[in-house]
Amino acid sequence: MSNVQVAGVSMVKFVKPGKHTAYREMASQAIREAVSEAGIDPSLIEQAYGSYVYGDSTCAQHALYDAFMTGIPVVNVNNNCSSGSTAIFLARQAVQSGAVECALAFGFEEMQPGALGSHWDDRESPFMNFLGVLDQMDYPDAPLALRCFGASGHHYMTKYGAKADLFAKVAVKTRNHAALNPNALFTSELTVEQVMESPVVYMDFLTKLMCCPPTCGAGAAVICSAEFAKR
Repeated sequence: MSNVQVAGVSMVKFVKPGKHTAYREMASQAIREAVSEAGIDPSLIEQAYGSYVYGDSTCAQHALYDAFMTGIPVVNVNNNCSSGSTAIFLARQAVQSGAVECALAFGFEEMQPGALGSHWDDRESPFMNFLGVLDQMDYPDAPLALRCFGASGHHYMTKYGAKADLFAKVAVKTRNHAALNPNALFTSELTVEQVMESPVVYMDFLTKLMCCPPTCGAGAAVICSAEFAKR
């Protein structure tokens, strides 16, 4: 098992849908800048993991090839909200196992405005079993993501006695972090009161400022072994 280090990172500024450039341009910019910060030649990267949800197959190759094309394996990762962290996990695992000494993880998204829903209405939904449970529990209908997260939040409060301001505090903490990042979509801090007083969007507790808006952007990280970094 090899110790793993982050040699370089980059992130393009996240923006609202309609104000972004093509995913290929956003991702390739983040990749080039991460490789530059690492101070290495792209030929030293042995594998790449490209993560996204809203795109066709092999979008990762299309994005990477604008930055460099060296014949390495490129793995496309689609794991919903954890797509980016899954790409990081796989790159780390490849280095930690000794399979490679240097790997690239990157992520990008080109989203549409509005509530999240399925783009594949001609086949069985992977949420089918979950939605069936929500129907049995009489949770109100709503766009897919709003209903799933809203019902989950309500169930958590019911089961553990939590209050809605718990989710408001999460939103506040997230905004506090974003305020330190000039590449975040929102860079102003919030208060719990502002979150709680924003419009309610599901049942009687979930407010607009507790929710994540659709955004477009990209980021990249170069992952390597300690021995590689030392050299």
